[in-house]
Amino acid sequence: MGDYSKALEFYEKAHKILEKALPSNHPNLAIFYNNIGGVYNKMGDYSKALEFYEKSHKILEKALPPNHPNLATSYNNIGFVYENMGDYSKALEFYEKAHQIFEKALPPNHPSLATSYNNIGFVYENMGDYSKALEFYEKSLKIREKALPPNHPELATSYNNIGGVYNNMGDYSKALEFYEKSHKILEKALPPNHPNLASSYNNIGMAYSGKGDYSKALSFLEKALSIRQKSLPSTHPLIKVTKDNIDHVKKKM
Repeated sequence: MGDYSKALEFYEKAHKILEKALPSNHPNLAIFYNNIGGVYNKMGDYSKALEFYEKSHKILEKALPPNHPNLATSYNNIGFVYENMGDYSKALEFYEKAHQIFEKALPPNHPSLATSYNNIGFVYENMGDYSKALEFYEKSLKIREKALPPNHPELATSYNNIGGVYNNMGDYSKALEFYEKSHKILEKALPPNHPNLASSYNNIGMAYSGKGDYSKALSFLEKALSIRQKSLPSTHPLIKVTKDNIDHVKKKM
C-alpha cells in the first residue's frame, strides 16, 4: 500500500520474536532481514537496505545449494540497492550472478527470469547503453506477456521501462505509447496514492515535456507530486526530483 513506516513497524515486531525463537542462521530469519531491507530500499535509505540484504544473504549462502533461486533473488536485491545508489558496475555484477543461477534453475519462460532480464536492462539504461537496455527489456516483456495475466503489475513495469528508454532516446511519442500502456494497468492494480502510480504520472509528464506540450506535462507532474507528498517521507529524494521537474516545465512555459 506504500505505507513503509507501518510495514517496518510490523516487520520489526516479527523480527524480535524470531531472533529469540530461532537459531541465528535459520532461513526464516533471512526472509525477515530481506523484507526489512526491501522497506528501507523503498524509503530511500540505501545503506540500511544494504545492511539487511547482506545479513539475509549470509544466512542463505550457508543454508542453500549454490544454484538455488532464492540465492539469485538475494543477489538481485543487493544489485537493486547498488543501482539505486548509482553504482552501476556493482549492480551489474550482482544482477549477472543472479541471472546465471536463474538460467540454470528455471524454465525459459519463468517470470523470475523476466525480472532478471529487466534488471540487467535497467542498469544498461542508466549507463546510457540504450540499445542494450532495449534488448534486455524486450526479452523480459516477451516472457511476461506469455507468463502473466494482461493486467499484471510486472507487465506495467516492462511497458514503463521500454517507455523510459524511448524517452531517453528522444522518441517521446513511442515513450508515451508505452508509458500509457503501463499506466492503464497500474490504475486498476494499485490504490490511488501508491508511489508507483506517482512514478507513472511523473514519466508521462516528462514525455509530454519532451514533446513540448508543457500544460499536459504540468498536469501529470502535479499529480505525481501530490501522491509522493502523501505517501513518502518528506526527505525522500523523489519529492525533490518531482519539484525540480515541475520547475523545469514552468520555466519552459
